[in-house]
Amino acid sequence: MEKKSFVKKITGSREALLAIILIILFAAITVVSPSFLTPKSLMDMLKNNAVTMVMALGMLCVMLIGGIDISIMSTLALSGMSIGMLLKYEHISNTFLAFVIAMAIGTACGFLVGMVISRADVPPIIATMGFMYVFRAMGYLVSNGGEWAGAAALGSFKNFATTKVLGINAVIWVIIVCYVIFFFFMKWTRTGRKIYAVGSNPSAAEVSGINVKNIKLMVYMIMGFLAGLGGALQVSIYASAMPDMQQGGEMDVIAACVIGGVSMSGGRGTVIGALLGSLVLATIAKALPLVGFDALWQNTIKGIMILVVVVVNVILQRVADRNALKGREM
Repeated sequence: MEKKSFVKKITGSREALLAIILIILFAAITVVSPSFLTPKSLMDMLKNNAVTMVMALGMLCVMLIGGIDISIMSTLALSGMSIGMLLKYEHISNTFLAFVIAMAIGTACGFLVGMVISRADVPPIIATMGFMYVFRAMGYLVSNGGEWAGAAALGSFKNFATTKVLGINAVIWVIIVCYVIFFFFMKWTRTGRKIYAVGSNPSAAEVSGINVKNIKLMVYMIMGFLAGLGGALQVSIYASAMPDMQQGGEMDVIAACVIGGVSMSGGRGTVIGALLGSLVLATIAKALPLVGFDALWQNTIKGIMILVVVVVNVILQRVADRNALKGREM
């Protein structure tokens, strides 16, 4: 009986199933390429996928309220390009100030997106599609029509991505801090619970006294803030700022959340799920070149995984709803 109960708990948890899949994936790749499971290799994997991992937290919040944001990589490019040009022309030189400016620009972009969605009731996909083009164009304007800032122009800012604190890369510390903060925020704060409530049933949330419009605005500002942070990380990690950086990368962020079990219809998803989904994508991106597959296969496998996960999520949800209905009837 106990064994059956334990199995049921494992198979009923998306996060547990994903963790098992990740462990199997790690083991299989290590057999093929033993160099994969080394501290340096794993650190490089996390560092190179830091942007997606950090921004998945913002997308988690957006998807929890039943929204979507495809303008995030344009926000990232605008934020990153802005600090790149400021550093290039020596208007600023301080690394901390550069991060603050990038996050402020990202937050402002998120505010504009959130205002249009929450106040004008424009569908999120339409609003963010429009802003995707607007912010990307603004990034080109900031770059003076296509200039880019290379390693030499960035000064000491590029050193952030190579700095180690307690033996761990500074970029990885950013990932850890972000996930710890969001874990507590989503699980144990009233605001976190309000986000889940709005996604589960906006009408009921409104009746219970939650200002749904403000929650929507706040969620898109959080997404913008993390996109700005992602822009600063992108510039530091790759030691360059270009107006077309991370074009199309928003799909990876959305995929990380979907693979992690975040519902597209809102109300369901966890920080742990977003983390595991991001790690699965990071592992695929790192492992496939090691075993001889090219980028085409990475996208193919990514697409198949999304389709499989969505189907599994739908099946699991139907089973859960059926069990809940039986429980009420009994």
